[in-house]
Amino acid sequence: MKPLVIVSLLFFTLYCLPALAQEQQVIVPYTLADRDRAILTEAKINALEAKMEFKFDSQQRQLDDIKSLFYWGFGILITLFIFMLGYMIWDRRTAMQPALMQASKAEENSRNLITTLREYSKKHPDLAEILKTHGIL
Repeated sequence: MKPLVIVSLLFFTLYCLPALAQEQQVIVPYTLADRDRAILTEAKINALEAKMEFKFDSQQRQLDDIKSLFYWGFGILITLFIFMLGYMIWDRRTAMQPALMQASKAEENSRNLITTLREYSKKHPDLAEILKTHGIL
């Protein structure tokens, strides 16, 4: 009976060994196809990031161009305003100078006329009366 028990135990262990081997087998969470898909996805993401980085660089370049355009535009406008202000001051002075010369000439002529009338009124009393009524004498 003893050999029968040994043989049956041996047979039983040989029968259970494949079940134990299956339990010790490492289960892979994904297959090679899954790994390939993950690699392709990573490559596509990297390509997309590169495209987005290029797009952002392009947009930044455009913003820099617009900013420099504004600087130039405002600089030109400010320069034109300063030029126009200077031109207006110069024009005002040159336009006023002949008018001031004519006014001083008219004032001098009127002084000469008053002086002449005063001298003439010394010999003519009726003119002296008229000049007194107007407050010239």
